[in-house]
Amino acid sequence: MLLNAPLIFGPQVCASLSEGAGASREWLVPDGVGGYAMGTISGLRTRRYHALLAVADAALTERHVALAALDATVTLPSGATVPLYTHEWASGAIAPRGHAHLELFELADGLPRWRWRIGDVVLERELAMAHGQPSLGVVHRLISAPGPVKLSLAAMCTWRDAHGERRADGAPLTVRTVSDGVVIEDAYRLAGPGWTAGGQWHLDAFARAEADRGLNPVEDLWHAGSFAATLEIGQALEVSAWAGDLGERPPPAATIVAAARDRAHKLVTGADPADSTAAALALAADAFIVDTASGPDVIAGYPWFNAYLGDTMTAYEGLFLDTGRGSEGAALLQARVTAAVEAADAGLLHDPVDGPLWLVHAVERHVTRLGDTDLAAALADPLTDLILRHVGLGQATRPAPREERPEVTRSALAAVLQTPTQALTPITPAQRQAPVLQVADSDGLLRHDSDRNALTWMNARLNGVAVTPRTGKPVEVNALWVNALAGLIGLLRAAGRENPDLTKAHETALASFQQRFAAPDGWLYDVVDAPPAVYPLGGTHHDDASLRPNQLLAFSLPHAPLRGEAMPSPIRVAGSALLTPLGLRSLAVGEFGYLGTHRGNRIVRDAAYHQGVVWPWLIGPYLDACIAAGLPTDGVLTGLEAHLNEWGLGSVSETAEGDAPHAATGVPFSARSVAELNRIRHRL
Repeated sequence: MLLNAPLIFGPQVCASLSEGAGASREWLVPDGVGGYAMGTISGLRTRRYHALLAVADAALTERHVALAALDATVTLPSGATVPLYTHEWASGAIAPRGHAHLELFELADGLPRWRWRIGDVVLERELAMAHGQPSLGVVHRLISAPGPVKLSLAAMCTWRDAHGERRADGAPLTVRTVSDGVVIEDAYRLAGPGWTAGGQWHLDAFARAEADRGLNPVEDLWHAGSFAATLEIGQALEVSAWAGDLGERPPPAATIVAAARDRAHKLVTGADPADSTAAALALAADAFIVDTASGPDVIAGYPWFNAYLGDTMTAYEGLFLDTGRGSEGAALLQARVTAAVEAADAGLLHDPVDGPLWLVHAVERHVTRLGDTDLAAALADPLTDLILRHVGLGQATRPAPREERPEVTRSALAAVLQTPTQALTPITPAQRQAPVLQVADSDGLLRHDSDRNALTWMNARLNGVAVTPRTGKPVEVNALWVNALAGLIGLLRAAGRENPDLTKAHETALASFQQRFAAPDGWLYDVVDAPPAVYPLGGTHHDDASLRPNQLLAFSLPHAPLRGEAMPSPIRVAGSALLTPLGLRSLAVGEFGYLGTHRGNRIVRDAAYHQGVVWPWLIGPYLDACIAAGLPTDGVLTGLEAHLNEWGLGSVSETAEGDAPHAATGVPFSARSVAELNRIRHRL
């Protein structure tokens, strides 16, 4: 069996810009520290995020687009000049149309390779990032020609926040010529042979995907200059681009490519994959694992997400335990527990609110699967304290006055946590006594107050107002709560300790869950004890029976409150109403408020985000629930496995539309989606 099988596309796909073809399929090469190279297989830049070099800051809170493109032009032995690059412009023009010369695109070992053919002349490009550094190597090699071919590479540059644009009428780029290239903004450097300085703005480059998302699609690109060489068959032109220490030259581009391939082979071997799909998922998982000053962390998705506690811990098993990377995982868990405690000390709320509960789940799975009792002994007590404080049962958070801790500011702490500031919400001293999650009633279940900024994982907002507020006692939060209590009890026992209060809390919450959440429709309530509905009027509370996938966690988690119960009906209903080829809908088609499309401006997209949009990561809980209930699982993953070569190549998208044909949406490379597909394949 051929593991690490490449994805190969011929000219019908890579030389076409039509929907579903070369401009819709994207490749990603991460640098292992939060930056990346990314684009489409046709070479057309369709997103503001597309670049050959995008650089992340040390805190993983910002990225900058640097080298946008290297535009290749060949001069044939006949003297004819042929551009091999493609740009789209705000006027609607696509010029030049170099993609028409593509005969092959290949993604092998996670690295892209292009081949252009102009008659009997064949040129190849491959690229890679130096792992652990913001450093790119690009190799152009002449494969076939009747004589010498001159190759020119125009460096199209910028330096801007990845979420924005830079225009010619703004601040000029600072450019400094060096012996073999150029330094841009004192932020990154380009080096290669035959450098000739440029100095011209190319106006109104158009990114069609941003237009589709209702965002500004137009920017200007600076032609900093060009590299050039005359090549014989087998000869290569190599270009390097890097940030960081600009005085320290990286290894040659060909060396970077070879090292990246060797590393990919080792990753796949270490994961011990059963088939080529498992090998592809091991490589896909690696894209999200990054090195930071405080240890390993996880990027939630490329190109626009950063690191978030809930996403990281949901993805933990599939990224680390099912790829043979347990030692890295242990370091991540220790760092994340420390960071979560620091966040609680500083009065910061996690958004979504279930992040700490997923943290317990990840630690418990690590200890259970690897037998790591040392980790249990180290983390059981701080985790227990964290969770009890998180739900209002532990000692109240009373951080020292600001003048005693001047270093603890919102932005500084976010950097320490490797978490973007928008995911941590400061709370007032008065609010600290009323957690956003709390055991408010004698039933021992968690109540969530969506008016307090932090939301459940269904956390889309429009103008600051939650689209899916879910105030009350959400089903998956309480399933995670029961699971976390059992997990903490197990961790303490592994460390040789007991906590009778936890045992009592678990018994109470478990019994209440089993009694409270069954809805008369044959599935579970999504939220119980919610505020009364606007219509019909009356009553003191409302039990929301909307058919959503959140209930699956009540059956799927290792200590789920309904695991092993004779209640397969909710799982069957979820399969019938929510299951699609790419995952589960966030709301059933027949429910009020269902939205089956997920495109348009941000308001339209956020409105649909959890109102019918498909989430691939939910395939894991669904199949776990099926396995626990003894229900069939054959063929459920067929669509997701095929999706590996549809959009984000070798990876799985964040979301998809609820209506067929379930076009992929969101980020094309999603950590949770990849991790849950990888994890559940190991269980089947």
